[in-house]
Amino acid sequence: MSTSSDLAMVAVDETLLSPVRGEGRLSPAGSRGVGRAFTRTDATATAAEAEAEALDAYSRTVAGVAERVAPSVANLRVLRATRSGRVPAGAGSAVVLTPDGFLLTSAHVVAGRDRRGRATLVDGREIDCRVIGADALSDLAVLRADADDLIPAALGDATRLRVGQLVVAIGNPHGFEGSVTAGVVSALGRSLPARSGSTVRMIDSVIQTDAALNPGNSGGALVDARGQVVGVNTAVAGVGLGLAVPINDATRKVISALMTQGRVRRAYLGVAGGSRPLPSRARREREQATGVEIIEVTPDSPADRAGLRAEDLILELAGACVRGVDDIQRLMVGDLIGASVEVLVLRGGEPLRLRLVPRELRD
Repeated sequence: MSTSSDLAMVAVDETLLSPVRGEGRLSPAGSRGVGRAFTRTDATATAAEAEAEALDAYSRTVAGVAERVAPSVANLRVLRATRSGRVPAGAGSAVVLTPDGFLLTSAHVVAGRDRRGRATLVDGREIDCRVIGADALSDLAVLRADADDLIPAALGDATRLRVGQLVVAIGNPHGFEGSVTAGVVSALGRSLPARSGSTVRMIDSVIQTDAALNPGNSGGALVDARGQVVGVNTAVAGVGLGLAVPINDATRKVISALMTQGRVRRAYLGVAGGSRPLPSRARREREQATGVEIIEVTPDSPADRAGLRAEDLILELAGACVRGVDDIQRLMVGDLIGASVEVLVLRGGEPLRLRLVPRELRD
């Protein structure tokens, strides 16, 4: 008759012998080889499951953004007038701003006089549209489509972006409608030159991304993981190097001005210059390293009338510190047109305060 201790011993013996019988359990004798193989396999399977889960989460995010925003991005075909009628003049993408037909695109996509276009949506509708305002110096333009039931995109805030953050580009590269690519924010704060006639201006706070952009993506949406448009795709600087004009307070004002007035008003001084280090004494007194040296003053310009001269070093304008040309550019808003503002310059190493009245910039 077996005792309880005998039964326990039998149970232990059965457990120890089970690997020999192919049941997959470990034994002290076999633990070094079999146990290690079991651990590696288990770890590999766990890592594979985690990788698949992460990939699936990434895919769900991108797919969700595409489903949400693609109905608000149109394939844009631009037409120009000729004696024989309207002919194709370019192509790009556009983002729906309002249900009643306002679209946002890049100014270079619709550059030229009397440009009209045809917007094709993902639901197959083709809608005629016309340019109501374009601003080459910000590379933004607004169109009006003949529709009142469009699905608008939600505009986000590019100032909240971080390097490495997921972004999705939606547009129509080479005419392939509703194309979606994903990547990350590669860099922030880039600058992009823009020209209107003889005027050159730097577009500030440009977003750099490695999401694939191609011809035809211009004017399309750069979207964050929440489905909000944070940029308007504008240029391809190289493989894996796309640029987008940011959606921020400054560009919102540009968009609003284009929608209501058809143009953007900017102030004009009439100087050409560049950044230059301050003399050591001025640097110590102001705790400011650089200013803008005037190279040329346009005759009969606001700067000329105020008495500014070549070689003057601008330190302040309208109460704001000036360290570079970009600082002056940012101050040239419509509110300064016709207003008397103070400018502080260094002339011959001595500070001098003058007053000038900016006028409106014209092409």
